[in-house]
Amino acid sequence: MPEVLTRDPRSLARTVALQAGFASDLRGGFDEESGVAWLLEENLVHAGDAGNVLALSKTLLEGLTDKQLELDHLIQTYAPAWPVHLLSPVDRNILRIALYELLYHPVTPAKTAVNEAVELAKMFGSDSSARFVNGVLGTAMAALSRGELNQEKLASEGR
Repeated sequence: MPEVLTRDPRSLARTVALQAGFASDLRGGFDEESGVAWLLEENLVHAGDAGNVLALSKTLLEGLTDKQLELDHLIQTYAPAWPVHLLSPVDRNILRIALYELLYHPVTPAKTAVNEAVELAKMFGSDSSARFVNGVLGTAMAALSRGELNQEKLASEGR
């Protein structure tokens, strides 16, 4: 994987969450004690504020784990031509992180969540990943702005 050259702890936390999500997909799940701890330790070396990176990384990872089914449903809704299980693990986890932040992490501005996802896709994805991620998230953002997508609606649908 490319070396991450960021000093922003929130960007680094997203990178750590992406790497943990990727590892989890490849392993069919992860043991939080071993898998996540190792990724956090490796990446915290680059962080200026390790406490903030650790806190946000854990928040994102817990959210991705707790909400995975509904996040995957949203990905399928906004990228219907691409079955979620056939997406690259990188693209799938970038979308999970961004959608989680859009819906469940209100301290992250929506545009920031999208921009960070596109940057992760440029750094870790294929040549077409950034465009794909931007398109899916743009569609989700439009649904959010129209009020068609929100936490209450997802809860009422049993997701």
